[in-house]
Amino acid sequence: MRNDKDYMRLAIKEAHKAMTIGEVPIGAIIVKDHQVIARAHNLRETLQQPTAHAEHIVIERASEIVGSWRLEDCTLYVTLEPCVMCAGAIVMSRIPRVVYGATDPKGGCSGSLMNLLEQPQFNHRSSVESGVLEKECSQLLQSFFKQIREQKKALKQVKIQNDANLLE
Repeated sequence: MRNDKDYMRLAIKEAHKAMTIGEVPIGAIIVKDHQVIARAHNLRETLQQPTAHAEHIVIERASEIVGSWRLEDCTLYVTLEPCVMCAGAIVMSRIPRVVYGATDPKGGCSGSLMNLLEQPQFNHRSSVESGVLEKECSQLLQSFFKQIREQKKALKQVKIQNDANLLE
């Protein structure tokens, strides 16, 4: 039987898929009865849609498979702490358990900035397990953004060189 780390490794595989197409490397899976029923990764840039986060997509896919918007017997695994939009979708889909890897101190709404998933005022709450394979999840994001910064720096250098050539 698989454990949280095993399932998080599958979410990390989804994050790698996102990175190969230039998306922020965030991956998610949903497990029901010890079976992965849905997988997804970020597609926000590809689809040019603000809601195309891994969690949002995987919830939609799981709902189709289950045949219900209620995902009451499922666990969501995601490589980055859910944002406010995704936390809302988790609450609305009644997912009882969320497991994430890296924290998001600037936008995380599952423990960092706030914890929408365990708010007693909501009709439904999710238990949260954080920090599962946190180092691997964090390193994936850090290396992606480092690569982006290096690409921007290289492009800036090319532009400076081209501008200098025009002045000659």
